[in-house]
Amino acid sequence: MIYITGDTHGSFERVENFCQRFNTKNDDIMIILGDAGINFSGPRYDRLKKRQLEELPITIFAIHGNHEQRPFTIESYKEQVWNGGMVYYEEKFPSILFAKDGEVYNLNGLKTIVMGGAYSIDKAYRLAYGYGWWEDEQPSDEIKKYVEEQLEREAWDVDVVLSHTTPLKYEPVEVFMSGVDQSKVDKSTENWLDKIEDRLSYKKWYCGHYHTEKKIDNLEIMFENFDEFGLG
Repeated sequence: MIYITGDTHGSFERVENFCQRFNTKNDDIMIILGDAGINFSGPRYDRLKKRQLEELPITIFAIHGNHEQRPFTIESYKEQVWNGGMVYYEEKFPSILFAKDGEVYNLNGLKTIVMGGAYSIDKAYRLAYGYGWWEDEQPSDEIKKYVEEQLEREAWDVDVVLSHTTPLKYEPVEVFMSGVDQSKVDKSTENWLDKIEDRLSYKKWYCGHYHTEKKIDNLEIMFENFDEFGLG
């Protein structure tokens, strides 16, 4: 089975409880829609979280968010082919996989493309207090080009999209924090996803990032809820 949930930010109790409740197996998959928080706190503390996850009877498949370091910038990560696309993994933690932006995976027979990353509105806070922040949190021009080339190969037709943030038109403005000046928020990723969404033929789009749960047309924003991955 393949399951899906929203941001976890390094707290995996709900994933652990889910595994116990549904008696999951190692070959079951849990998709985390970015901000898993697995590569955020530094090697020492991240290693403890990874050990916790590795002990769970499930495979983690994480999309890149904006509260974690990109795996390809970490020396311990390697690449391998998984379900038709490239993923990043560490030999010590083979059940924790990170998606590569732009890869197209075959998940339950569904052609699934990944487009991670977003802007951090808490950037200044994290820098001021020494928490992790990385300049490459949003997709670079190179990544965007790769995504678009992959979509060209697929004739702009996929079954499912997995992203961290939403296309701009689907932003859940009702949950925006009142103290944040939205005019100063970099929405280049959301604008780019908007252009992608306008051209793309898809059946389902899953995303996280906003810490809310909402369905709009064929797009679903997830947070602490779980679902079976698919077109429902």
